[in-house]
Amino acid sequence: MATTRKWIGALLLALPAPLRAIRNVPVLGDLAHRLSHCILPAGEKVWARVERGPGEGLWIELNPRTGQQYLHGEVEPAVQAVLTEYVQPGMVFYDLGANIGFFTLLAARLVGVKGKVFSFEPDPKIASRLRRNIERNGFKNVMVVEAGIWSENGPVNFVASGVSSPDRGVGKFVAGEGKSEGIPTQCFALDEFVRNAPPPDVIKCDVEGAEVEVFRGAEKLLTMRHPLILCELHSRSNEMFLREHFGRLGYVLKSMDELHLLVLTQTVAK
Repeated sequence: MATTRKWIGALLLALPAPLRAIRNVPVLGDLAHRLSHCILPAGEKVWARVERGPGEGLWIELNPRTGQQYLHGEVEPAVQAVLTEYVQPGMVFYDLGANIGFFTLLAARLVGVKGKVFSFEPDPKIASRLRRNIERNGFKNVMVVEAGIWSENGPVNFVASGVSSPDRGVGKFVAGEGKSEGIPTQCFALDEFVRNAPPPDVIKCDVEGAEVEVFRGAEKLLTMRHPLILCELHSRSNEMFLREHFGRLGYVLKSMDELHLLVLTQTVAK
């Protein structure tokens, strides 16, 4: 039975876009959705290799209903482009908000055996999946840190994604008025974390709105080491704060798309 589910999952993952679009058709889409969930449980995952792009050939455990962008190497092209251009062999890469690890895997390939990747993921279920992806690809240069990044060390309440997010990719930390929600989860400030770990050359940050707290806790690191940063922005107010913050620290800023801000030293930007 398990083998049959895996086969069906692989078939569903490989369906061409026109057939997957049936789910958007009234009545027929609802019927197809119910039928697929009868045949294949919602939590089923399948192994697949990325078919093209910088991550071509990487193994990744995918949700067969939602994993097509990963399969085709089309997930967040701006992030892939930055990593491919700037991450070099021997570098140290920090993946803040790694989720299932597509960019962790890509970075592990790019930094090579002499480099190092620190992959931060606070959701235990996703961290387990992240570890499986790393192990399947045989990377020995990745350390998974099952924790969040914040402005200071200590527990912060974390609200995991619900079932509406197949890869649980929109979990978030809550503080202030919402701090009664979620589960207390260990967090590190980057300025403190690098006391016992090699500092990053490149940081990718996708932390679902906590980006301001992340870089409030990294001012010493950014001042002394000036790592390259690629940050996903989750609000206009966060963008305004970070543009001022990075600019004050001597960085040059470049918008990669509507969501991603590339933060460069003046030397690299020339």
